Amino acid sequence: MTITASLVKELRERTGAGMMECKKALVETDGDLAAAAELLRTKGQAKAEKKAGRIAAEGRVEIAVNGSKVVVMEVNSETDFVAKDKNFVAFAETAAMLALNEGPANVDALLATEVDGGTLDTARTALVAKIGENISVRRFETISAVGSIGQYRHGDRIGVVVDISGGDDELRKDIAMHIAASSPACIAEADVPADELERERRILTEQAEQEGKPAEIVGKMVKGRLRKYLGEITLVGQPFVKDPDITVGKLLEQKGASVNSFTRLEVGEGIEKKQEDFAAEVEAQVRASQTEDE
Repeated sequence: MTITASLVKELRERTGAGMMECKKALVETDGDLAAAAELLRTKGQAKAEKKAGRIAAEGRVEIAVNGSKVVVMEVNSETDFVAKDKNFVAFAETAAMLALNEGPANVDALLATEVDGGTLDTARTALVAKIGENISVRRFETISAVGSIGQYRHGDRIGVVVDISGGDDELRKDIAMHIAASSPACIAEADVPADELERERRILTEQAEQEGKPAEIVGKMVKGRLRKYLGEITLVGQPFVKDPDITVGKLLEQKGASVNSFTRLEVGEGIEKKQEDFAAEVEAQVRASQTEDE
């Protein structure tokens, strides 16, 4: 049968697939719109599976809020270009709101959650087929605030949520901005794991002993260096980014406030990015083309 432009347009609007893909699917299914849509979904799943192993270290951080409950989430793509695509952004926003409203225990449970007649993973797979890149929901944290929520996003790549008792909106935003900039490991010294603290003390002791100092001097050096180390990794010990003359702890004290918890997510954190060798890639493509022509 003749495949009309209007039929191709209808299938494209229904599936989001490319025009030529829609036309080919309609030809293969003799113009059956439902069968063509199913065929495209099947092909899309196959494409998604092929792309699943590719490194997705770009993307965006989303923050979704409902009263005292907040979700902060990292959704990844392979390139920064796709991270700005409106379809990718819409998927990330939907995923964050779904996590906020449904309260899944983990990413697998989130992907299995129903949305728009399918699951979130079905929507992800369709987006992979449409955009042509591996896309993944990497992680999310759900915060139920004890006090009041402060939040800050640095562009789309860093997201911070902080739960503070006392203070005001300005303080909460300032503390969230500070966490985004300075990336503390924890709130205070009491939150540093004992084994980590002991390991750092041992390293500092060995370093001081190698300098040939007497034992009593070594003890004082280690104490001072450990204090400096804790000031660098704890939120309350760090110099406040907007006024380095005071620590965050001192600022909180002045405002009669305290931090209950915080979450900081940064896109691609801990992911080893693939180093692209474009010359080698082009050479490989040329060789592949020559092999096909032989």
